[in-house]
Amino acid sequence: MNLSGVFAPIPTPFDGDGAVDAGKLRTALARFVARPLTGFIILGSNGEAVLLDEDESDRVIGVAREAVPKGRPFIVGTGRESTQAAVRAARRAAELGADAVLVRTPGFFKTQMTSDAFVRHYTTVADASPVPVLLYNFTALTGVNLLPATVSRLAIHPNIIGIKESGGDVAQIADLVSGTPEDFNVLAGTTSTFYAALSVGCVGGILALGCVVPEACIRLYELVKEGRHADARVLQQQLVPLTRLLGPTYGVPGLKAALALIGYDLGVPRAPLAPVPDAAIASLRAALAPFEEIHVQSAAR
Repeated sequence: MNLSGVFAPIPTPFDGDGAVDAGKLRTALARFVARPLTGFIILGSNGEAVLLDEDESDRVIGVAREAVPKGRPFIVGTGRESTQAAVRAARRAAELGADAVLVRTPGFFKTQMTSDAFVRHYTTVADASPVPVLLYNFTALTGVNLLPATVSRLAIHPNIIGIKESGGDVAQIADLVSGTPEDFNVLAGTTSTFYAALSVGCVGGILALGCVVPEACIRLYELVKEGRHADARVLQQQLVPLTRLLGPTYGVPGLKAALALIGYDLGVPRAPLAPVPDAAIASLRAALAPFEEIHVQSAAR
């Protein structure tokens, strides 16, 4: 499976009582699929997956599968702390129509998450999963690091097809690319280093900004592929303020607030997350302002 391009990690909408809002998800996905994105991720970190129970997760998968056209990769986050639970989640996602699963590293027992532990975990999941597996490394959230040497061991598994690397260490990203087979998909997980990640061999990205300014993210991808590095660097710098607000500053609540500013109703974050403070809205609006696609959408509403 070739995963070259830009993927959007879709937020999970909740209503005012904190319940999953299937109607809002259908409405939002109808707009997302109209954008020129390669594919879609649901139940990832931006989908607040760790805050959903299994029944809720299955419901989100079913609703999203109906909305995403066949032929565009539909990837479901199925990371769990136990290997058995991750296997069960992968199997259920496959039954509900996932094209592949994205499996974050378990991280609760941090000191025991050695290279051998990760190899055992992912090998068991990949052996059991009916669909291809993507590794998912997000050290800032999990507190553990899936090192390139470990990924090299896992990349030879026929059902492990790539990795989403959400760290900003470009040297580590380069090692992931050089230490894995040519058909292994290394995907950037943060827009802040998207240009650099593409320059060292990433095939694309799973980017929160892909939900908000997809055309800009796709344009950056295309500029690098065309060898227009000066233009790509300029665009990368333009994306930095918005990247910071949706990443380390406000995270998932910031993503939902930014989407609300451009007309997507994805509700509020689920507790214990809280909506962004009122003061953040002006910062988000200012960071969105430079992107023409936002003005076009605003004029159309």
